[in-house]
Amino acid sequence: MTTPEDAEYPRLSTLSTGLRCRCPRCGQGPLLKGFLTIRENCPACGLDYSFADPADGPAFFAMSAIGIVGMMAFMAFEFTVHPPIWVHFALTFPLIALACTLVLRPFKGWLVSEQFVHKAAPPEWESIGGHGEGSKWR
Repeated sequence: MTTPEDAEYPRLSTLSTGLRCRCPRCGQGPLLKGFLTIRENCPACGLDYSFADPADGPAFFAMSAIGIVGMMAFMAFEFTVHPPIWVHFALTFPLIALACTLVLRPFKGWLVSEQFVHKAAPPEWESIGGHGEGSKWR
């Protein structure tokens, strides 16, 4: 079911628009202002970004991806070179932290694009009543 508003825009790749931090609808306008702040709307097509709430998802994916790759590199470096511990504090750990910071923007753009394509919305809870009935705890 498409609305006339969506019919004008073809479905774009979430990976392409997300990694470039572009509007998930038109692919032209910037998604972010500053480093990680989501804009209010797209300057190119006017899409309202109020649906976008990736929360801590980008940080989780960044730390997980870089953590796995970084630990593999850390262990390979440790087992082949056997550097003193200060080398890891001066080189390895700052590189891992820098890598996590650099991939936050693309991960955030990708998650917002996925939310747009899948029409993500805040959860709405519906009570069917009767909670606690038949329980000894009143």
